Amino acid sequence: MAEEDGSHTQTSNGGGNGNGPPADTVLAQVAAAALPGSAGRRTDTAVYNVTVEVIVVLGKSTLRVNQLLKLGRGAVVELDQKTNQPVEIYANDILIARGEVVIVEGDRIGVTLTELVRSIYDQRG
Repeated sequence: MAEEDGSHTQTSNGGGNGNGPPADTVLAQVAAAALPGSAGRRTDTAVYNVTVEVIVVLGKSTLRVNQLLKLGRGAVVELDQKTNQPVEIYANDILIARGEVVIVEGDRIGVTLTELVRSIYDQRG
């Protein structure tokens, strides 16, 4: 298992190749661990009603204030991400997966999960 730089996450064995646990199992365990007083109780129904903010990070860039103020319509901000690198997927500010950007319907985009990331909150050994 390889640790991420500057974070408290580890990649799960097998990544996105089907050898790791199913995504719903990992997410349910993380959510159940976050619910107070849920230890040892069946929390399936409560977990599925919890609202989770999901953020997909395409890349990052650092600009000086004067560069930021010069931005206008049509300006391009170059990101540190290459087109063939995976994007990061966060649930409530916790890195949970990496994936690839895909076209879903017409002009809409989505993300295919390619690697699940085990969180420091994951109770499994």
